[in-house]
Amino acid sequence: MRFRMLAAIALVMLALTATMRAADLAGKWTAKFVTQVGDQEYTFTFTGSGAQLAGTARSTLLGDTKLSELKVEGDKVSFVENASFQDMPLRITYAGTFSSADEIKFTRVVVEGTAEEAVARRSK
Repeated sequence: MRFRMLAAIALVMLALTATMRAADLAGKWTAKFVTQVGDQEYTFTFTGSGAQLAGTARSTLLGDTKLSELKVEGDKVSFVENASFQDMPLRITYAGTFSSADEIKFTRVVVEGTAEEAVARRSK
């Protein structure tokens, strides 16, 4: 009986931790992707939560871009950056995992090309 109660408490704590991480996405995050066309520095800004989550990206190469398809599920984050480079549409998909409350490990794919990795850190 005692084991079941402890197991139930542990599951509730785990669920609360995942929920808190999702809520912690709001704010500014910085990252640097090392790419074939040079280093690209990013600032991601996220607002809201749940279905109201919104975001923007500002990069040294692509400028300001509104993010779409934002999803947070537990410690996983994903979104799409629909940018433009030299008047050509550029779809960049991101998938990330929180490694701490202030750090997300991202993998992104630019136009179904090679995956690029970076760590985003919360700006304070």
